[in-house]
Amino acid sequence: MRTLSEAAIDKIVETCNGDLRGALKALLLVNEQLEAELAQLYAVVSPGSPSTRSHALH
Repeated sequence: MRTLSEAAIDKIVETCNGDLRGALKALLLVNEQLEAELAQLYAVVSPGSPSTRSHALH
């Protein structure tokens, strides 16, 4: 029985036509984008930020 993560890995590799290097590169690019978005989010909600009060997460 495959786990959810194994199925996701198989799907990513399949999307890259079986190219493991291509799949890894795609995942790294997605990770970089997510890290950039997270950094932007932290900048908005960080303590002392002037916009913290109007953009607070709940």
